[in-house]
Amino acid sequence: MNSLWWLALPTLLLPIWWHRKKRVQVAAEPMATARFLPRTEPRQMRVWRWADVILLIVRCLLLACLIAWLADPVLPWRGNTVVVAEGTDARWAEQQVQAAGFGNAARLSLPAAAALAWVRSHEREWKPDARLLVLGDIPMPAAPPQFRHALDLRTLAKPAAAGEVHVAVVGERAGEWRRMFAALNGPLRAVVGEGPGAKTELIVWDKPEAPPASMRAPLWWVADASAFPELAKAPRVDGIRYADSPRGRLWTSDAWPPSEAAAARRLLETWRNLHYAPLPYTAPSQSFVASNVPSTTHADGALRGILMWALVALFALERILTHARRR
Repeated sequence: MNSLWWLALPTLLLPIWWHRKKRVQVAAEPMATARFLPRTEPRQMRVWRWADVILLIVRCLLLACLIAWLADPVLPWRGNTVVVAEGTDARWAEQQVQAAGFGNAARLSLPAAAALAWVRSHEREWKPDARLLVLGDIPMPAAPPQFRHALDLRTLAKPAAAGEVHVAVVGERAGEWRRMFAALNGPLRAVVGEGPGAKTELIVWDKPEAPPASMRAPLWWVADASAFPELAKAPRVDGIRYADSPRGRLWTSDAWPPSEAAAARRLLETWRNLHYAPLPYTAPSQSFVASNVPSTTHADGALRGILMWALVALFALERILTHARRR
């Protein structure tokens, strides 16, 4: 923990000890009448000049700033706060704010995917009695989060954004492939064409002839593998053989095109899961009670940047004073 660096504060005694240790020996000048005086041993005395005092203060401040920078202190300054995910319906959010009694609370706008993690890493900035309200389409985290402040999560699941993928079907059984892609449900829609274009992401090649060498696509579904020598010894997973080629990744199966609805559904789901990011699941509305769980990771405090500049300035001043003292 960074707070353990405060235990290094006793090291501030080192500059004081070093300055007190340095002594200047008095130069002995022989005098004619010195023989009549009692003999005494030379003594050392500490001579303090104004430059020494300033240099000692600067060195102590430099060491204190270094310890504070390592400890990364944070002064809690945030009160009750409403965190609104970006893109949340403003009218719905205002209704939830008034219903929860957060009308006078501060507002923060954060990306939905990072809202809970950001709050968790910045919890040191909130006062101990502060409460938080998080609104929006917040994705479900992998593990239930824990917070040191009471947090109320209210979510509003938005319909997934519609998307489309361009598919080119080349072959005599294009009608069967088109019917299969027409059954694709969900926000992803297939736009089927007869020939590949610049936006084509999938080519269904259902011909025994090899395609032109210039034809490219990220993924190929090959109904007749004889035209693709890369598939001769390709590994098989769940009935599909796959291989990489200069044209793109190749998939093939002896059961294509699928003749049953279940087989077509499995093929479409496999394609969607492997080539497109899964849709986030919106977390249910829930309340988190304050817990004493320690923070494993936290963001740097606002004072750390100021302390860094103070360190640079004090170090430069210490070097200047040290050089001037030696002259």
